[in-house]
Amino acid sequence: MSIRWKLVFTYLLLIVLTLGLMLSFVMTSLEERNISEHQDYLFTQANILSNTLIAEFLNLSQPHTNDYYTDVVKDFSKEIGARIIVADQEGRILIDSYSEFSSEDSIRNKELNKSLKGTQSSDIYRYDDIGRVVYVAVPIVNQTDVIGSILITSSLEPIYESLSKLLNSLFVLAIVCIGFTVATSFIFVEIIASPVEKLTELVNRVAFGKYDEKIEVEGNDEIKVLSNSFNTMMTKLDQVDTQRKQFVANVSHELRTPLTSIKILSSSLISDEATKPEIYKEFLMDIDSEVDRLNEIIDGLLYLVDLEKKELELHYTNTKINFLLTKVIYLLRPLAEQKNILIEIQAEDKVWASVDKAKLHQCLSNIIANAIKYNRENGHVLVNLVNKRSTFVIQVIDDGFGIAEESLPFVFDRFYRTDKARNRKSGGTGLGLSIVQQIVHLHQGEISIESELNKGTTVTIEIPKGII
Repeated sequence: MSIRWKLVFTYLLLIVLTLGLMLSFVMTSLEERNISEHQDYLFTQANILSNTLIAEFLNLSQPHTNDYYTDVVKDFSKEIGARIIVADQEGRILIDSYSEFSSEDSIRNKELNKSLKGTQSSDIYRYDDIGRVVYVAVPIVNQTDVIGSILITSSLEPIYESLSKLLNSLFVLAIVCIGFTVATSFIFVEIIASPVEKLTELVNRVAFGKYDEKIEVEGNDEIKVLSNSFNTMMTKLDQVDTQRKQFVANVSHELRTPLTSIKILSSSLISDEATKPEIYKEFLMDIDSEVDRLNEIIDGLLYLVDLEKKELELHYTNTKINFLLTKVIYLLRPLAEQKNILIEIQAEDKVWASVDKAKLHQCLSNIIANAIKYNRENGHVLVNLVNKRSTFVIQVIDDGFGIAEESLPFVFDRFYRTDKARNRKSGGTGLGLSIVQQIVHLHQGEISIESELNKGTTVTIEIPKGII
């Protein structure tokens, strides 16, 4: 069942249940109210008649008096539309507005018995032939003595017929309301279901790799918010897919280059039988160098994969950052001496922080190694450590080749190189700064790069000290 019909049936079920409950409540309330009002009316009329009869009640057995009050009772009976029976204290019928009776006739029922004891009473009965009837009995009291009773019986069928007509009218109105609701619900369902169907179609297209499509929905409701969120997701998916394709292309290119060199070198050795031993050695050294380059690329990729695992946990230890920097510089000093580059460390305070020592060592090694690799002969590298209240800042400043302004936004992308020839010559894989950024972010820190061509580069990282 489509969402349209589900919504329509939901609206229909709700309106039917609501109308049903309303009709039931209204009809029950009207029935109780009308019957109660009718009973009160009969009690009032019975008391009026009791006051009329009380003066001559003891003389009702006399023919002349009885005839007179019989006419009074019958007129009263016609006026209120009910049967009236007047009985004495023994229950003998003195006057009956509906039928002839003998002086020996008597009547006994629950209501009459209660009234002869001084309590007015009422109840409702149902008969197969005449339907529902209400009985009302009131005592005739002479001072403090009960001398008789008036019993009024009245049919309730006119009330129920009136209620039945009202119910039929309300039922017709309910049918009209249901029809209107169904028609209206289709309009609103269309408004709701249409964008949902568009989203469904779009999701199906996304399943086949189409990430460049968007959905436009008018309005300012939850569907619009959902559509905007979906469009945002699509944009990110498109970016991720583009990055994935670019990443695959870059990896393929980076791996193909050394593999191609290895293939050419090995093919040359195989095809040339007269190759001198020193040529063999030179080619094998080149092949070994390319294999090392392949290993470096693969190790960098695997390290990045490890850094991006959601379940990765950092192993925090209380570390003296001054000592860590000194150790990194000590290990990189031979690389700097090859180009006669001076490395200095500047730190006014001793800085202690809770960090993953191994990963931060890797991060600092990559940054400082880049400052050395991409620097000129006789260059200078300054490592500046600044202590703050809750963080520490490390700046690596060099006076090397620098980075073009248009390349700065992409320096953290994998395999991105500002100068491919120089990077390849220096042995870089284009993964170093990506690794650095991941490690800094894992420490909840920030990294930024400022650079100018032929003037140098400044890399700044700021990392929280954590719990020391």
